[in-house]
Amino acid sequence: MDNQYFHHALKISEANCIGCTHCIKVCPTEAIRVKNGKAHLFENRCVDCGECFRVCPVNAIYVDHDDFNQIFNYNYRIALVPGVLIGQFPENISIQEIYSVLLEIGFTHVFEIEHTVDILLEARDDFKKKNPTIKPLISTFCPAVVSLIQVKFPALVENLILLKSPLDIAALYYKKLLTEKGIPEEEIGLFYITPCAAKIAAVKSPVGENKSVITGVINLDFIYNKVYKSIKQSEKNHCLIPHKDELYAKGILWSLTNGEKDTTDGRSLAIDEIHNVIEFLEKIESDEISDVDFLELRACDESCAGGVLTSGNRFLTVERMKNRAKAVEENENNFFLSSEIKNHKAFLINNMNVSKIQPRSMLKLDEDMSEAIKKMGKMREIMEYLPKTDCGMCGASTCQTLAEDIVMKRADITDCVFIQRIMEQKGSMTMNEAIAKMKRIWGDKFNTK
Repeated sequence: MDNQYFHHALKISEANCIGCTHCIKVCPTEAIRVKNGKAHLFENRCVDCGECFRVCPVNAIYVDHDDFNQIFNYNYRIALVPGVLIGQFPENISIQEIYSVLLEIGFTHVFEIEHTVDILLEARDDFKKKNPTIKPLISTFCPAVVSLIQVKFPALVENLILLKSPLDIAALYYKKLLTEKGIPEEEIGLFYITPCAAKIAAVKSPVGENKSVITGVINLDFIYNKVYKSIKQSEKNHCLIPHKDELYAKGILWSLTNGEKDTTDGRSLAIDEIHNVIEFLEKIESDEISDVDFLELRACDESCAGGVLTSGNRFLTVERMKNRAKAVEENENNFFLSSEIKNHKAFLINNMNVSKIQPRSMLKLDEDMSEAIKKMGKMREIMEYLPKTDCGMCGASTCQTLAEDIVMKRADITDCVFIQRIMEQKGSMTMNEAIAKMKRIWGDKFNTK
């Protein structure tokens, strides 16, 4: 696993980075360090949660997504739309308008991925029956959480539900639908409109699968602005397409906090925001919390409504989506699971499973257990000398992280400014040596003037 390549959607522009340390303070896996005045990513630790992207004051951290014009390389261009995209728009803009403009800007088909939720629920119930001893079962809907568990909680990978997400099921379904009509695979482009960076990484480096059937992933913020601008500025009447395949309320709410939990029997809990998730998983791992049957874990506050690539206020998005779900429940003429999806149910169920998810185990100190124990003891010893202020002046997020870097020979104890002051007082380090040390961390901008 050590040599495995992990695609990351989050990138750092050194030209823009000012070494402010905002990113290292919020990264949940300590994946960022400051060296020579610039932020550097430890890619084997990154889970693409996007917390660094949120806080960067100079836009030095960006999301690398596919170019929209790539869709025109295909004769059949399918927009795989999450319900949260619809929730970005004011309620006076109809779903028909949104779909119609998506077709006008270049897509040939539009499909909301949550249409496949019912099939996933059936498969999930079957998975639960076949694995009665696994508790809690953990949803794999959020790819940032899956990566987090692989990296930070490897003992819990056994609890992950080994089933495709609604996105992957939707892509599989639509590709099958078109190929059955005689359309060559090479003419089909399946493009997901993503609210987050983690889903880009999940498509480019799928977990539990060799390759995703999804062709590309496009920034939701870009699509929203393109569609909204067209709707507001166009003086012509859009050719509204019929929108007969409305979702069940549970499909609409699926990507929101409690969306999965509310479809699950037994004791189920929904936790959102990645630092909350980490705190909760630590309690699960240490057996402080037990007798939980199912966990819905989402990296973003308010789940996908709070994704880093969404445009709207997450609370307004949640309100709109709940209003949409309520309207669906009150409408007796809804057309839910289409006959075409029903006809492909057996195919989708048979192709629902993913391979066993392996831990990435990138936080372990050594492959050899005895050496790892020695290094852990060394870390504890180093921590006795560090100030435990977590000031970040060493370029690491915490003193604990610096201690780990020292043990792994990525840093030196004299990177700590407090240690430097002590050594200066004892005459074992000069001021010029201390300044030179700080320059290696903070670059030439660090000086005493």
